[in-house]
Amino acid sequence: MGRLFGTDGVRGVANADLTAELALGLSVAAAHVLAEAGTFEGHRPTAVVGRDPRASGEFLEAAVVAGLASAGVDVVQVGVLPTPAVAYLSSELGADFGVMLSASHNAMPDNGIKFFARGGHKLADDIEHRIEAVYEEHRTGAPWDRPTGSGVGRVRTYAEGAERYVAHLIAALPNRLDGLKIVLDEAHGAAALVSPEAFASAGAEIVTIGAEPDGLNINDGCGSTHLGLLRAAVVEHGADLGIAHDGDADRCLAVDHTGAEVDGDQILAVLALAMRERSALRSDTVVATVMSNLGFKLAMEREGLSIIQTAVGDRYVLEEMKEHGYTLGGEQSGHVIISDHATTGDGTLTGLLLAARVAQTGRTLRELASVMERLPQVLINVPDVDRSRVGTSAELASAVGDAERELGVTGRVLLRPSGTEPLVRVMVEAADIDQAQSVAGRLADVVKSTLG
Repeated sequence: MGRLFGTDGVRGVANADLTAELALGLSVAAAHVLAEAGTFEGHRPTAVVGRDPRASGEFLEAAVVAGLASAGVDVVQVGVLPTPAVAYLSSELGADFGVMLSASHNAMPDNGIKFFARGGHKLADDIEHRIEAVYEEHRTGAPWDRPTGSGVGRVRTYAEGAERYVAHLIAALPNRLDGLKIVLDEAHGAAALVSPEAFASAGAEIVTIGAEPDGLNINDGCGSTHLGLLRAAVVEHGADLGIAHDGDADRCLAVDHTGAEVDGDQILAVLALAMRERSALRSDTVVATVMSNLGFKLAMEREGLSIIQTAVGDRYVLEEMKEHGYTLGGEQSGHVIISDHATTGDGTLTGLLLAARVAQTGRTLRELASVMERLPQVLINVPDVDRSRVGTSAELASAVGDAERELGVTGRVLLRPSGTEPLVRVMVEAADIDQAQSVAGRLADVVKSTLG
């Protein structure tokens, strides 16, 4: 069996890769593994289960709930809510773990299952590995203890989840949003109800787009992966800014009043300065990935802040933050983690805090985001090469060294082997786009000739 868990749970085409049988089996396995680990010791276990509005989430949720209840776990169903809301409620309700059904920004045919440990934190890798192993044992016929009678899990609906999550978001704000006009693109996703409610409750005048999920239209030409509609709406309505989420609302991108994009690096920069001002940025440090724009790094250094860079993936950002107690981290894609208020990326929280900074300073988002200049960044994928030799090829190392000397302090080179495909990603940043493209093209040729 191939590895089921990726960097963000188990994902695949619903009812093809991710079937009801798989969802049920993984849920049973998770209950058994967490019981083995002592998570439920001394009490009856409880799990919070939520989903995004994908049509397939309906049958997958039923399968997960059936699996958990059959394994003796009481289930609290919170319905359609963002991933960070499920994580928050798992902690707030004192559940032993949580389950979210979503494929985030992926197209509607996909879906996914993500487990949260107690407190709303990501499961440890060794626990995920053990769940896979136990699932495979059960799938191939190994017997397991099935509770009967009063031992089976009970299922109840928790209708107050959305209200409780919105109250949590509002409580995290340092100031209100009165006087701001904000366009919200909800990607026809999980935040279609709670995000507008939160922004309106905080005092903003809101215009919503992409807020009519029908189970089939999630991420369809809207949301954080398709900003065109949001750009147009902000300009059309004369709004101060626009906020875009993805399907499960764990990320946030923005546009300023002119319709120009404000990406995750710029959002991090704005929030970092705001948090430092109110002494909420622990150790004056921001955690980002190696793919963050060099302009972000230069801006933070100029402002006297430290940056720690991790491998690509919000899981690695979160691990670094948890290990050292940092309070702000994120990715260019808009996954922003504010650990004082969330255990995972929270797009609604990020958007609220970004808007709060605009309201508090009286400056436009365009002005605030200008704290950093995005340097031109060129990314070339070089397929059909031996990615394992990226770090050992002397010829490649020499070419990279030449490129770095040519670019100087205002440029950067990153060669990264793909984690899932036989290709190498060549990323080059420079002060000039033509230079970035030229250097990236030359390096891509060397990767192909050396590793092909």
